[in-house]
Amino acid sequence: MRYIELDPVRVGMVGHPGACRRSSCRANARGEEDAPIRPHPVFAALGGDRRTCAERYRELFRHALEPGEVDRIRAATKGNHALGNDRFAAQLAGVLGRRVTRGKAGCPPRGSEVELSGEWFK
Repeated sequence: MRYIELDPVRVGMVGHPGACRRSSCRANARGEEDAPIRPHPVFAALGGDRRTCAERYRELFRHALEPGEVDRIRAATKGNHALGNDRFAAQLAGVLGRRVTRGKAGCPPRGSEVELSGEWFK
């Protein structure tokens, strides 16, 4: 949430995430009505009632994200892999039925996969 909400600030469009018209920050942080915005389950998990959630949400924006965190998010997005701990990655891989972590560069070692031979090359 912080990465997305702070993106207009990072690129210099606005000075605060709540100043962006297309941001959910005003609805989440201030409780302003915005027809297309619905509370996200992660937002709801911040506290018991909407006011508590909004207070905790505002607290998330008191400080900018660390530059290294922004780089990790961008690398995961660009590389199409999960960003999280090993347990999260394993759960996500199980749900999706595919690898969700960064692969290793290069070809796999010989004998580690089925070699293409036989009828394929006749």
